[in-house]
Amino acid sequence: MVFEKIVELLSEQLGVDPDNITMDTSFEELGADSVDVVDLTMAVEEAFNLEDLADENLSDMTTVGDFVRFLQKKLDD
Repeated sequence: MVFEKIVELLSEQLGVDPDNITMDTSFEELGADSVDVVDLTMAVEEAFNLEDLADENLSDMTTVGDFVRFLQKKLDD
């Protein structure tokens, strides 16, 4: 469920075909810059009813899978 929602948000935000997004896809491959990642973070906060994800160190996340695993851990806490 988390991966599917992230794919949906990335597809909408970046205009990328969702079929081209996998766990191994890098944000660079998607053409996402740091501003896009911040926008994605805000969209995720809203979609999953979370707060303060932007306060986390997201700069280490380079792939969709990194972000999905991070988000899943947050949701499980």
